[in-house]
Amino acid sequence: MTALTDLTVAGIRDGFRAGDFTAREVAEAFNAAVAGADALNAFIVKTPDHALAAADAADAARATGDTAPLAGVPLGIKDLFCTAGTQTTAASHILGNFVPTYESTITAKLFGAGAGMLGKLNLDQFAMGSSNETSAFGNVISPWRRGDGSNAALAPGGSSGGSSSAVAARIVPGATGTDTGGSIRQPAAFTGISGIKPTYGRCSRWGVVAFASSLDQAGPMARDVADCAILLETMAGFDPKDSTSLDVAVPNWEAALSADMRGKRVGIPKEYRVEGMPTEIEALWQQGIAWMKDAGAEIVEVSLPHTHYALPTYYIIAPAEASSNLARYDGVRYGLRDLPDGANLQDMYAATRAAGFGPEVKRRILIGTYVLSAGFYDAYYTKAQKVRALIAQDFDKAWEVCDVLLTPTAPSAAFGLGEKSDDPIAMYLNDVFTVPASLAGVPAMSVPGGLDAQGLPLGLQIIGKPLDEQGVLNASLAIEQRAGFTARAGKWW
Repeated sequence: MTALTDLTVAGIRDGFRAGDFTAREVAEAFNAAVAGADALNAFIVKTPDHALAAADAADAARATGDTAPLAGVPLGIKDLFCTAGTQTTAASHILGNFVPTYESTITAKLFGAGAGMLGKLNLDQFAMGSSNETSAFGNVISPWRRGDGSNAALAPGGSSGGSSSAVAARIVPGATGTDTGGSIRQPAAFTGISGIKPTYGRCSRWGVVAFASSLDQAGPMARDVADCAILLETMAGFDPKDSTSLDVAVPNWEAALSADMRGKRVGIPKEYRVEGMPTEIEALWQQGIAWMKDAGAEIVEVSLPHTHYALPTYYIIAPAEASSNLARYDGVRYGLRDLPDGANLQDMYAATRAAGFGPEVKRRILIGTYVLSAGFYDAYYTKAQKVRALIAQDFDKAWEVCDVLLTPTAPSAAFGLGEKSDDPIAMYLNDVFTVPASLAGVPAMSVPGGLDAQGLPLGLQIIGKPLDEQGVLNASLAIEQRAGFTARAGKWW
């Protein structure tokens, strides 16, 4: 019999409904896996009782013939989602003692559908990072190791590094992530799993700790495309509490999954061939093109001429919005309060933020405050918003000749912890392929396509039209079936 922790979300759901095992057996197996994986540092808070309570409720409901969509499925929740009665930190010291009295819309939907929570997953602080090295609770470590025998600790990607590491290590069957500039897709590529960023507004941001409000979007991370479709169906939907939520129907993505690409056109953006791109990334891209042809698709070259400006545009807009969003952390209402003897209000603000925010968060706040300042607002922020509009127009023009785009997800495989942490620009370049879709607000997904020469996962990215998650999922499924990616990290933790 397959170990319960090796089952996918679909496998757990279907096996539970068939009576092959109880939900409690599943929860106990994953609780044990979580407890035995401390070396990965994927969890900030473990909640075994939550998982068991949801499992017992699922078992009781099944006995009466009432089965919820995610009954029997325990999940990991990125610690950016507020969870009522459970510590929510955003991996920051400034929220180290914050326990929400309310539930985020996304977690409320998941728990309402029968899912249990195994714990709160580690991340880059306030979702700011590409390697999960900025967390106040320590680095998350990828379960993967290079094949050269060096045993160096590798980055699981960021910001959703706890989510990617936990899914890849088989200690959760699926997890929530958030994607601002690539924080679902890049960690998925680094750890050999799948993850989708839906259209901006598909998933409610209410109760999700904000980084950059016009970019943040929740999405699922799981072992395969079908699992992502299952989880996204529950997570998506209109929420009147979120002013940016889209009031559109949620399709049955799982039921409509199809790897048949006949009649579809796949665009290959020429601007994504960046200078210095490793030959193995180019080779994987070419392999992806061959897979798309095999699935019946027509390949067309397209141009996204403003791609070159996407990264600088993102790193003006995102820090600007972060500097505004993070102003609420002042030591007055909740979270950390540092009040030196004899301090006045301004002293408390300064001391609290100095002690509570990490270096990367401070860096982005300073950048954001600078570009929003009176002397530079038009020169930087206003101009960046104009360029963002041009980037979105590039995608609109591309959709006139193609249905989806195929690109690499990241410019390299996972790098070692510490290898890029001293060079912020090198770290930011990890987002070169993912940021444009975020700026345009379109859906995009990463699926594993193969391994590099060191035996580390490499991902391919599918980008789709607004609200065409089905097209993205279907194209991703076509790649998944042809890649036949079955590699997994060797157990060392």
